[in-house]
Amino acid sequence: MPTLSPLQTDADLVQDFQLIRTVAREAGELARRYFYKSYETWDKSPGNPVSEADLAVDTLIKERLRGARPHYGWLSEETADAPTRLDCRRVWVVDPIDGTKAFVAREDGFAVSIALVEEGKPILACLYAPLRNQFFSAAKDEGATLNGEQIAVAGSDKLTNCRMLADKALFLADFWPTPWPSMRLAKPNSIALRIALVAAGQADAAVALRPKCEWDLAAALLVLQEAGGVCTDHLGEHPRFNQPDPVYPAVVAASAELYPQVLARVAAGVASWQVRTGQKTIP
Repeated sequence: MPTLSPLQTDADLVQDFQLIRTVAREAGELARRYFYKSYETWDKSPGNPVSEADLAVDTLIKERLRGARPHYGWLSEETADAPTRLDCRRVWVVDPIDGTKAFVAREDGFAVSIALVEEGKPILACLYAPLRNQFFSAAKDEGATLNGEQIAVAGSDKLTNCRMLADKALFLADFWPTPWPSMRLAKPNSIALRIALVAAGQADAAVALRPKCEWDLAAALLVLQEAGGVCTDHLGEHPRFNQPDPVYPAVVAASAELYPQVLARVAAGVASWQVRTGQKTIP
C-alpha cells in the first residue's frame, strides 16, 4: 500500500496548514504596509539590523499561531528563546522578516517564513515575499507550490553558467583550491527566498558560508525538498530542527543533479579556509 502523507492522516495538520497560509499572507501584508512608511531601526549586533516592522510582524504571527495551538513550541528570530520548546513534539519556527537588510534598504528581497517542525523535521511551510508577489508553500509528501502552482527544481547538472544565488565576492576569495567556473550570480538578501527560488526552478543553486539559524532555513528547506532539491551544510549534513543551539555553519542548496558538484567545491573551500585560519566557521 502507498504511504500516506501527514496531511492525509492528521486532521489537525490540515487545519494547521490552512492557518499558516492565512497567517503568512496577513504577516506579509503587514510587512508591506511598514515597507512604505517611516519606522525605527536599530542594530541587535554590528551589521545585524532589526526594525519596528520585524517586531510587529513577529507579534502578529505569534498571537495567531500560539493562540490556535498553545501546546506547540515556539522559536522565532525576534522572540527570546525559551528552552521549554525542546520538550515539544511540534514547534513553530518563524522568521517574521527574513532579509531585514533588504527590507530597511527598501529592496524587495525579503520574505515572511513560517514552518511547523515535528520531531526535528519541517512538515508544513509557508514563505511569502509580498513585494515580489511570491507565495511558496509545502507539506511533507504533498509537493511544493508557488502561487498555487506545483513547482520543481530545474534539474540541470551543469555548474558552468548555472544560476547561482550567492555573494559574488564569495567566489573571488583566495581559499578555493579550484576556481569556480563562470556563473550567473544574483543574491536576494533573504536566504530563505534564495532556497525557495531554487525550488521553483528560477535558480540552480544557492550557497552561504556564514552561519544561519533554524528560522532562516526551516520553511525554505521543506519547500526545496518537496520540489526535488537538496539542502545541507558544507559537510553534507542535513539540518535537524528544534535544537538547543539553533545555528548551522553553512548552506548548500541545489537540485539533486547539481548538488554533488556544488557540495564538493564548498567542502574543499571550507576545509582550505579552516587550515589557513584555524577557525571552524567563516565569520
